[in-house]
Amino acid sequence: VVAEIEKKIIEAFEVFDRESNKTVDVREIGCIIRSLGCFPNETEVQELLEQVNMEVEELGGFIHLEQFLPVMTKVLLERRFWPIPEDVILHAFEALDENKCGYITKEDLVKHLTEE
Repeated sequence: VVAEIEKKIIEAFEVFDRESNKTVDVREIGCIIRSLGCFPNETEVQELLEQVNMEVEELGGFIHLEQFLPVMTKVLLERRFWPIPEDVILHAFEALDENKCGYITKEDLVKHLTEE
């Protein structure tokens, strides 16, 4: 179970790892957490970042996967944040499905999550 959770976290992290160097901009952490089905508010995101225990200024505002992975794994194992209700997800999907074709390409989803 832990290995599956870690795999999901790594995959979500890699979407935002633009340099492919196992780091992401600290401002992307909320998006990563939400992409994993958690719905923390901004205060909870900041508290989670404090748990990661990073000297963010020292690294220019980047979070390393090795430090994020154990904290996020614990969050998912404890089911700490309520998941997003299905109707909200469906509404968001419909908003992204501009052509109303019933699906979103991976490329379009990555573009929406990282650029818009």
